[in-house]
Amino acid sequence: MATTPKNIDPNSGFCYDSRTFHSLRPNVPLPPPSEPLSLTDYALSLFSAAAVTTDTSALIDSATDRHLSYSLFLRQVKSLASSLQNLTPLSKGHVALILTPSSLHVPVLYFSLLSLGVTIAPANPLTSPSELTHLIQLAKPSIAFATSSTATNVPSLRFGTILLDSPLFLSMLHSKYDSQPRRVQLTQSDSAAILFSSGTTGRIKAVLLTHRNLIALIGGFYHLKHMIGGGGEEDPHPVSLFTLPLFHVFGFFMLIRALASGETLVLMQRFDFEGMLRAVERYRITYMPVSPPLVLALTKSELVKKYDISSLQMLGSGGAPLGKEVAENFRARFPNVEIVQGYGLTESSGGAARTVGPDEAKRNGSVGRLAENMEAKIVDPVTGEALPPGHRGELWLRGPTIMKGYVGDDKATAETLDSEGWLKTGDLCYFDSQGFLYIVDRLKELIKYKAYQVPPAELEHILHSHPEIADAAVVPYPDEDAGQIPMAFVVRKPGSNITANQVMELVAKQVSPYKKIRRVSFINSIPKSAAGKILRRELVDYAISNGSSKL
Repeated sequence: MATTPKNIDPNSGFCYDSRTFHSLRPNVPLPPPSEPLSLTDYALSLFSAAAVTTDTSALIDSATDRHLSYSLFLRQVKSLASSLQNLTPLSKGHVALILTPSSLHVPVLYFSLLSLGVTIAPANPLTSPSELTHLIQLAKPSIAFATSSTATNVPSLRFGTILLDSPLFLSMLHSKYDSQPRRVQLTQSDSAAILFSSGTTGRIKAVLLTHRNLIALIGGFYHLKHMIGGGGEEDPHPVSLFTLPLFHVFGFFMLIRALASGETLVLMQRFDFEGMLRAVERYRITYMPVSPPLVLALTKSELVKKYDISSLQMLGSGGAPLGKEVAENFRARFPNVEIVQGYGLTESSGGAARTVGPDEAKRNGSVGRLAENMEAKIVDPVTGEALPPGHRGELWLRGPTIMKGYVGDDKATAETLDSEGWLKTGDLCYFDSQGFLYIVDRLKELIKYKAYQVPPAELEHILHSHPEIADAAVVPYPDEDAGQIPMAFVVRKPGSNITANQVMELVAKQVSPYKKIRRVSFINSIPKSAAGKILRRELVDYAISNGSSKL
C-alpha cells in the first residue's frame, strides 16, 4: 500500500492530494505479512487463558442445550485435524465443500481444516442441485462435509463425503491418533476460504479470501476492542446469539471474532423468531449480530413482550442497509440496547466500516467510519473523478482485507479489482465531514425514472416507518413514458387493511415528485437472501409476469 500522505483532514480522513479517504481509527498491531501463520493459529493466540482454564462455554446449541467448553473445543480441533491427516489424503491446497446447517461441529471443522491449509468452501445447505453444480464447478472441492439430509445433492468427489452426523465423524473428534496434528507450514497469502456471494444482482460468485485477509479483519476487531475499552470486571461475560448462517461472510467472520475474544456463542440450527426470544431469555444473551429485517421485526412484534430480554446490551446490524427510521423506532422501544452498524462485502472479508461506541452509534443512517488499515475513494460513476466529502459516488476500497479475486472468473475479477488493488463495490455512497460513511443504494438497483435516479432503500425506509406495514421492498417496473417507475411490494401487519392509495400517499408526502411510488402490490413475505438482502430480481420478474395483483 502507498505511504500515507500528510495532507489529511483530521475530521474526515480525506486527503486532498490523493483524493483518498483514510481510516481515522488507531493503527492496530498485526503480525508481519511474511510470518508463516494460519488463521487458526492466529485466533488461538488471542484466546483468553481464563476462558480455557475455567471451562467457560465456547459454544451452546440452543436446540439441545449442549455446551462445548473452550478446553474441549481446543481438544476437538486438534483431534479432528489429526484424524483428517491420518484417515484422508487431504493436504494443503485442497478445497473442502461444507454443506451443513449450523451446529457445534461446524466451528470445530472450520478451525481444523484451516490449520491444515485446506481451503474451506461453506455453502447454503438449502442450495438447489443446479446451483450446487455451479458452485462445485467454481470451487473444485476434493472432499465434502455434509449431513445425512444435505449429502443427497453432493456429487461424487475425489475424496468422498464425510457426514457430520455419522459415527465416523464423531470418532474423529476423539482421535486415537496422536492428539497433536503434524505441523503444516502455511503463509498468510495462502487461500483460507472460498465464500459464495449472495448473487442479488447476478449469478453467484466464489470469493477467494486468504489467511492474511481474515487475520487483518479479526486482529482489527480484537485490538480495537481492547484499545477502546469494555469487558471490565463489572461487565457480564459476553454471550452472543447467532441467528446468522455460518456459511455467510457475516456469520463466518463474526464466529471467528467471538471465539478469538473468548465469548460464549449460542447457535441456532434454524431461525425461528420466538425461539430466538426464548434463547435470549434462557441464556441471558448480551449481544446479537443481526440483519436489518430482524431489527424491524423486534421493533414491531408483540411477541417480544412475552419474554425477558433485559440482558440484551447490543445489536450489531449488517448485511444490508438499516433505515434511519427503523433504528430510531428500535431505540424508542429498547432504550437500553445499543445498536451499532457495520458495512462490508464478501469481497472485503465482511468488514470495511463500522460504528464503535455509543457516540458513533447515535449517528442514525451511517454505517460508521472506515475500518482500521483501510482506504476508500468515492468515484463519480460517469467521469471517474474521485470526490470529496459530501458527494455521492461509487465506493472503492483498498486494504489488507480485500479479496484475492473471484475463483474461476478472471473477467469478473478484472472488472472489480483494478491494477492498484482498489475494489469497486458497486455501492452508491458518501462520506460526511466527520468521516462517517452513508450507503445510499446499490448502483445496479437505482431506479431510472426519466432523467432521475431513485434509490429504492430511501423509499423502503419510509414504508418501514408506517405502523401497519410489516415489511416492504421497492423495485423498478417498466414504463413506456418514464423508462422505469418505482413499484412497492408491501407486507401488511396482521389485521391491517392499508390500501395501495394510502401507501402511495405516505411516500408522496415525504419525497420529491419523481421518487413517488406509482404502483403497489401486497405480498405475504419479501424474498431475501440469508444475509437479509432483498432479492429484487425475483420481485421484478414477478411484477413483470403478473402485474401488481395479490401474491
